[in-house]
Amino acid sequence: MGLIFAPSVPEWVLHLNFKYIPRLKKIEMKKNYPVENTSNVGKKLSMIFSFRNEEDVLEELITRVRNVLKVEQEKDVIKEYELIFVNDRSDDRSEEILKELNQNHGDIKIINMSRNFGVSPCVLAGLKFATGDVAIYMDADLQDPPELVSKMLEAWGQGDKADVVHTVRTSRAGEPFLKLQLTKLGYWILGKFSDIDLTAEAGDFKLMSRRVINHINKLNEYNPFMRGLVVWVGFNQTKIYYKREKRYAGDTKFPIISRKVLSNFFNSALISFSAAPLQFSTLIGLGGILVSFLMILFVFLVKFYGIIPPGRAALMTAIMFMGSIELLAFGVMGLYVHSVFIMVKRRPNYIIESVFGFTDEELETLREVYKNDIQIF
Repeated sequence: MGLIFAPSVPEWVLHLNFKYIPRLKKIEMKKNYPVENTSNVGKKLSMIFSFRNEEDVLEELITRVRNVLKVEQEKDVIKEYELIFVNDRSDDRSEEILKELNQNHGDIKIINMSRNFGVSPCVLAGLKFATGDVAIYMDADLQDPPELVSKMLEAWGQGDKADVVHTVRTSRAGEPFLKLQLTKLGYWILGKFSDIDLTAEAGDFKLMSRRVINHINKLNEYNPFMRGLVVWVGFNQTKIYYKREKRYAGDTKFPIISRKVLSNFFNSALISFSAAPLQFSTLIGLGGILVSFLMILFVFLVKFYGIIPPGRAALMTAIMFMGSIELLAFGVMGLYVHSVFIMVKRRPNYIIESVFGFTDEELETLREVYKNDIQIF
């Protein structure tokens, strides 16, 4: 079985309670798939885990998650749940272990990617398949404690009923000093120059209501920055704080000094939510013009006073200075042009090789709801 997603979703899919209610009434009755449940009865939770090669962690993760969700069911906070694992092309026993752990439970669903696409595309795929009234997505490495899900659901269900619950790390155990400092610098840059109010240390561990999920699914950005998109969507958002734990087992998949991390920061996070790099290059260009004007003025003055002006060294310095400014400006513009180029090609954010654990009814509903945007072979 292979699935291919196009990056766009028809407008009517995200507003099922408006124009096309008669046409979709049958689908709504069958699954309540993309419709927001505004009552406190029959709430379903979708837990979404993006992972790659986590065979040493999965059993402990699922045990802790099930224990937490069992308590939430006993308290009638949720009625049912599903565990959606998005497999980012693992080459270990992760998929086999998940299928074994699903026996006698039937709560695990697997989405297998055709290749390694990254965390954000995997989360988007999980949200597309999620049937819950609320979803929580997180990494599978157990650095983020599943026990925090109870507080997230509490924040979602009480008071103003937050549509988004961010988890903010007050400390990060087991992280190298250099990684912590570079991460702080990255958050500072995004906080200063982006168009959204991105909270520092709020990672990929969030709760989203159904209406937020619907709007996220509506977006068609290539190479998305999920942390930014969730903030950009808006609605009622709140935060809870926690201490991040050390990795339970295995090695990190995201070394701080790597092409993937740097590409995600520049090509996804920064230019998606800010024009600051372009503005910065403009300011540098203006500074270069000012320096050039001062150098011209200097040449005229030394000529006027009969002083022999500097020769080749000064000329080469001026050429290298202006050339560097031009190259920097072209590089910054190149980031934006590349982003536009990728969007114009309209490649999907991900391709799904196969799925496991979804019923025929659920897959049929997917076909109906996402008609032109999903092909199930």
